[in-house]
Amino acid sequence: MKKTLLILIAIVIVIVCIIGIKYYSYMMEYNNVIKENEEYEKYKDQEVYGIDLATLINKAVDKNEKNNIPKDDKNLYIQNDENSIEIEIYIEDNETTYKMEVFYNSGTEQFIQYYGNIKFKCSKIEYHEKTGKIKYILFEQLQTS
Repeated sequence: MKKTLLILIAIVIVIVCIIGIKYYSYMMEYNNVIKENEEYEKYKDQEVYGIDLATLINKAVDKNEKNNIPKDDKNLYIQNDENSIEIEIYIEDNETTYKMEVFYNSGTEQFIQYYGNIKFKCSKIEYHEKTGKIKYILFEQLQTS
């Protein structure tokens, strides 16, 4: 009887420990998602200069590289349903929307040279359904000079 009671108590302790570890792991992941999203959400409905946008493009490309996001034959990231980040920039001058890779691959220095002092506004943010992480951000040019 004592042995059975000890085994039962040990099983309960193991189950409680497993649940505690799972909860702790979930909370750590949740906090990481919130922290990562805050890096981008602070731009929502805000006006930023092109130089700040170039920094954000570099940050997004770096995250995609760290997350091993594959590229297609046009050297554009192939979006997944977990952790890819896509930034698009609408340029009013020629009424065209560009993917971040276009500016990154041709050199963000050139983007800064032309658009460093131009204001952009973050008009749209989308999230991955599976993970809740930032998936897509759209910036629109506000002024041309």
